[in-house]
Amino acid sequence: MTQVRYRTADVDGFDIFYREAGDRTRPTLLLLLHGFPSSGHMFRDLIPLLADRFHLVAPDLPGFGLSEIKPRGAFDYSFDKLAEVIGRFTEVIGLDRYALYVFDYGAPTGFRLAMAHPERVTAIVSQNGNAYEEGLSEGWDPIQRYWRDPSDGNRQALRSLLTPASIRWQYEHGVPDTSLVSRDGSALDAWYMQRPEVDEIQLDLFRSYATNVALYPAFQAYFRQHQPKLLAIWGRNDPFFLPPGAEAFRRDLPHADVRFLDTGHFALETHAAEIARAIDAVLG
Repeated sequence: MTQVRYRTADVDGFDIFYREAGDRTRPTLLLLLHGFPSSGHMFRDLIPLLADRFHLVAPDLPGFGLSEIKPRGAFDYSFDKLAEVIGRFTEVIGLDRYALYVFDYGAPTGFRLAMAHPERVTAIVSQNGNAYEEGLSEGWDPIQRYWRDPSDGNRQALRSLLTPASIRWQYEHGVPDTSLVSRDGSALDAWYMQRPEVDEIQLDLFRSYATNVALYPAFQAYFRQHQPKLLAIWGRNDPFFLPPGAEAFRRDLPHADVRFLDTGHFALETHAAEIARAIDAVLG
């Protein structure tokens, strides 16, 4: 039986909740970074499949899951700040070498960590974690309008993405058999979303996402210069991040392992075993 420990780290006054499993003496560390609107809970099926071979750490990003929610006036909810806190989190809990598993919001967070400390990153697993403009679908159009014109009208138009129905749609879209998708994950995400000020935090992050696209050339330069071992494993029916975004990694990383799964955005909900086997093949 896999033992998962549930901990909280004090990161310079910011309480970061995380899941941890596996033997800390393992040479390979896997840092699991979730996306919107989820938390480290999304790795609940993957962790037991890998814990006998890897040391696994899955933090909830600031403002997500069970990590602390600081008032917006006391913390800048931007991707630069998310990466700054998670970077310090790795230092506080003593991670000096790790492989990154990045998904959705975890990708620009993790890629910032990799650029800041390339010597720490042993490999990258990108599961629907985008770094190329061709990976952005038309689903981003309302958010891009908000980038171009950060008016209150464009901000309020994005609230429909925060509803329980929209969150459930993200879990089910592109999944051939939706009976395989547990309702627990989306229900938990929807509950977290309804807490005070979380909606405004998420709208702030929608606007901040423009900084990630602006950094795509820098992310790509990091790939070219450092040539990290990379597995891009993608739900091919993702409504937000298209397969060309996965294939584009090969432009800068000719030896990247690119694989597609017949599922949607939250590929771990239906394909955790396949993803675990792919991680073994690339990192093992």
